[in-house]
Amino acid sequence: MPHLSPRAHALLIALLIAPLAPTLSLAAELRCGWFANPSPGNASLYDKDGEWIVAAQGGHQSNGDWPPAFRRGQWVNHGPGSYGYGCACLKVEVDRVAMTVLDILATTPRPLSACRRDKALTGIERKLR
Repeated sequence: MPHLSPRAHALLIALLIAPLAPTLSLAAELRCGWFANPSPGNASLYDKDGEWIVAAQGGHQSNGDWPPAFRRGQWVNHGPGSYGYGCACLKVEVDRVAMTVLDILATTPRPLSACRRDKALTGIERKLR
């Protein structure tokens, strides 16, 4: 392989990673919706754009803390243990193509009524029950 100048090497790297740029959100986004933790190691955020995978048992796990620190009345339990869902906003970095949350930078629990009133989230709560 021929020796490349530092400039040519940098250009080659840029050309190789350029196709990934539209899929990864390197800037933090605020996404609000239903945060669901239905079973051990599984969690998603459902917002106006669809389901964002936070964690899949035996697979993808977002960096950062989850679930948000829901207070009494902000979390709907279902199934055994403390599994269920609530309404929250998450400051995140995402992979838009894979619909996965890469990093959770901050979480803010919201009243359940905030998601229930949001027309973009209509029908999602029924699926989480």
